[in-house]
Amino acid sequence: MENAAGIGTVTSEMVEARARELAAINGRSSSEPSETDYQQAKRELTGEAEIDPQEESSESVPESEGWDPVPGSTGRQAADSLGEDEDAEGRSESAQLFEEGVSEAEHDQMRQASRADQESDEPEPYSNPFSSNGLSIGDAAPLKSH
Repeated sequence: MENAAGIGTVTSEMVEARARELAAINGRSSSEPSETDYQQAKRELTGEAEIDPQEESSESVPESEGWDPVPGSTGRQAADSLGEDEDAEGRSESAQLFEEGVSEAEHDQMRQASRADQESDEPEPYSNPFSSNGLSIGDAAPLKSH
């Protein structure tokens, strides 16, 4: 088991050093750690459970009053929340991808149809109907007269 050995007796110097580190981590001068830094350092080094300030204040309130955020409030119905992968219309991520694919396919079909219309509207290059063998009129042999 890694890091299983304890650090031994926690000294005030150890708490001071860790409090300075915490102050620096929190963007304050390491030369002036706060009381909160000292408390957190002591908890970390001694293995005490960390108590969230909100949790600490809620523990001091009787349980019967703990669930009522605003005494006397009747509350209201919360709006239905969308799932993580749902959009504003309630479509799932797979439905969104499906619709996106259909939209892209329709767009591609319209582009291909437009391209085909443009090609059919363009005049074809002139081809001599009399030159099935690749010869033009000027290449034909002269007619013999009798």
